[in-house]
Amino acid sequence: MTSPLIHHVSVINRDSRQSFEFYHKLLGLDFLLKTVNQEDMEMYHLFFGDTTGRPGTEFSVFELKQGQAKAYGTNTLECTVFAVPSEASLTFWEQRLREAGVFNCEIEDYHDTKVLRFEDQDGVQLGLQPVDWDASDRYPYTAGEIPEEHAIFGIKAVHARVRYTKATARSFGEIFGLELTDEFMDNGHTVSVLTSPGALFGQELHLVEDRERNLEVNGAGAIHHIALNAQDDDALLAVEKSIVSKNFHYSGIKNREFFRSLYYREPNDLLIEVATEQTDFQKPEGGEDDFDAIPLYLPPFLEQRRGFIESKLY
Repeated sequence: MTSPLIHHVSVINRDSRQSFEFYHKLLGLDFLLKTVNQEDMEMYHLFFGDTTGRPGTEFSVFELKQGQAKAYGTNTLECTVFAVPSEASLTFWEQRLREAGVFNCEIEDYHDTKVLRFEDQDGVQLGLQPVDWDASDRYPYTAGEIPEEHAIFGIKAVHARVRYTKATARSFGEIFGLELTDEFMDNGHTVSVLTSPGALFGQELHLVEDRERNLEVNGAGAIHHIALNAQDDDALLAVEKSIVSKNFHYSGIKNREFFRSLYYREPNDLLIEVATEQTDFQKPEGGEDDFDAIPLYLPPFLEQRRGFIESKLY
């Protein structure tokens, strides 16, 4: 039984309806949930993934209508790379993205594989990479124009750009048991690859060492955080104990309705969430292809404020 290394990734977009069109209708990710950010109830929070909604496939979007756009730099979670079945899938996606007018870098060599890099409407950096994974353990959403043999089925990797790779790699090793499995040069920078044995889809973290750029300014178009997986509550408590022992700033454990999690800042100031693997998404019924017709889910503690919350969203 494999477990994900990467539980989910959360990014920031300007407009939730555009995000719905891009990630659900264009990329073909299943739409799991329309809710609000529990820290800012005037902000939509959308969840996408495979048809099971399992960790390792979840990708979420916060809506930030106002405020600054990101400024590229280092000490940032830079790119989310999705898994597709084959190199032929990259050709399919290159054509589909081109026809939709989506900026992409064409298929390119990346170390010992191929990758297709592209951006969403707000400049969130994304990629596709062929991953040889058992078809019986892939559950992509296949409605619409995307054939199953080319459908996105999960998250393969997250690329981070940091000033001090060794500090981040050491902390991930000590807290999560991640192993350094490869190092190579890409565009003049050393890339260090971390993973855990038996990770779902062979998931990896790629750390690009870059001490030259200014620090990134987070905002619309950026990855807000990455969530790493904790198999259960005991694993989450063990992570909490390790974080406390290192005197990292952290949030304490929070109940997020679908899982429990905590947030902390690692040595290069990347925002890391650690979330339990047991999730229970109740997918919306009705309005599948119409964002406005999909019901807004609110956790029980917010239900009594539904009228106020909806007045701020619509």
